[in-house]
Amino acid sequence: MAASPHSPNSTFRRLRGQHSPAEFAALVRRAAKEIGETVSCDARYIGRVESGEIRCPNYAYERVFLHMFPGRALADLGFSPRESVRGRSAQRDPLSVPVPRSPSSAKESDVLRRAFMAGGSATVAAATLSLTLLGDTRRLPSRAGESEAAAVEDAVRQIRLLDDRHGADTLYRRAAEPLRTAYALLDAGATRQSTEDRLHSGAGELAVSVGWLAHDSGRFDDARSHYAEALATARVARDAGLEAHAFSNMAFLARDCGRSREAVRAAQAGRRAARSLGSPRLLSLLALREAGGWAGLADRKACEEALARAHTEFSRGESDADPEWMSFFGQAELESLEARCWSALGEHARAARHARRAADLQDPHFARNVALYTAELAGDLARAGAPDEAAWAGGRVLDLLAEVQSTRVRSMLSETAGALVPHQRSPRVGAFLARAT
Repeated sequence: MAASPHSPNSTFRRLRGQHSPAEFAALVRRAAKEIGETVSCDARYIGRVESGEIRCPNYAYERVFLHMFPGRALADLGFSPRESVRGRSAQRDPLSVPVPRSPSSAKESDVLRRAFMAGGSATVAAATLSLTLLGDTRRLPSRAGESEAAAVEDAVRQIRLLDDRHGADTLYRRAAEPLRTAYALLDAGATRQSTEDRLHSGAGELAVSVGWLAHDSGRFDDARSHYAEALATARVARDAGLEAHAFSNMAFLARDCGRSREAVRAAQAGRRAARSLGSPRLLSLLALREAGGWAGLADRKACEEALARAHTEFSRGESDADPEWMSFFGQAELESLEARCWSALGEHARAARHARRAADLQDPHFARNVALYTAELAGDLARAGAPDEAAWAGGRVLDLLAEVQSTRVRSMLSETAGALVPHQRSPRVGAFLARAT
């Protein structure tokens, strides 16, 4: 029998058997790979299912679970019927999609969902196609409903999942089309205010996600434009969470562009927006963004103060108020961002210690971040006077680049190669340079 709202899903717990939540999450990811699906399952997600917080999985997880347990329906796994998952709790569940209330709306939902999310192959070529929207906006509904809002939200999640797996380069051009359609839906208006609020938040988050793809693929002007669009959307909708997200990414971009003072200001603005949200992890991330700006300004004292705030907020742990997009922010990311601060301050050996911890702590499922952290490690080791270790780390990044496409990571690796040229007589360094050039 399906679990009732807010009650534990004891059926799913029994199906997990003797596996730990982390072990079972690994089995889910493996099953997803078998059918060409893309899910980002971890122990936390399994816990949310078993606690009853996730009453009905999204369509990707549904396909994976039914593949794992052939012959069973969702109800046999302890889930509630999709049509019963409505209202505020359903909207807050990042992995459940409301069902439209009328046949015509259902048809529109199906068209939009296929347009946003069709496919699901793990290959980059097929995955980018899954983000393609209908080019003819005349086929969009005259007024957006819950199904359209859900389609926009699904597109945001899919982009994030694909970026985690494959990096930004091949996704950016494809992802721009869903963004245009999301704003077309917003311009068309919604059937009710709650739906319009969801569309504003969804379109803004999509703008941040597309901006990040531009950012990570070296298109800084495009990224700046998308982040500004997200910020404007947040302010129109009075969405403090979206505003904080936009400022966080703007601070990151400013740091990467060498505009350190702007990075500090943007991070501080994000902190002001985030104060009322009740998420220590978000405040921690914004403090790290600020620390990066201070490091770029060579203000060691201010950087250390911001880092101390970041660690204090991080130590408060996770919260129900943590935004969905912050799923990437764990101990590994904290170590990575701190490594960048010490590197900017010229303390490369100290930076390398943090970068090594980041690479070691990162879940291998997030291939792009493993590549990024290891590239940071290689660069720090090269500048810290450890060329052989740097070459080893650089070689590992080259292996990862077979499945991850990120201009940012390649640029970092190119800088490391340049720093290692004086040591090219070392066999390990020479072998790395031969592969990297």
